[in-house]
Amino acid sequence: MKIHFPHDAPQYCGPDLVVTFPALVDGERIDCSITAEALEDHFGAPSSREEDAMRAFDHHRHRIEHAARRMLEEVGKKPVILHSGYFRFYD
Repeated sequence: MKIHFPHDAPQYCGPDLVVTFPALVDGERIDCSITAEALEDHFGAPSSREEDAMRAFDHHRHRIEHAARRMLEEVGKKPVILHSGYFRFYD
């Protein structure tokens, strides 16, 4: 399975409190997300506000994409959501 993360701008979804970013898995676009809670708990975001979550994502994008890659390798071509617990146990 070939996984690539294009440098498209991530999107913040306020109602869901997630930052969503794309992955290309064997050429197919798959949405990946990380919760604002995970960004607060593990990546230094001071709050779940958009500007705080996006800044934490930008500063730690490589590490977050690495975690998304591991999850995509486990679940295949399905959207993934990285919750705080994932980083507690697998990071």
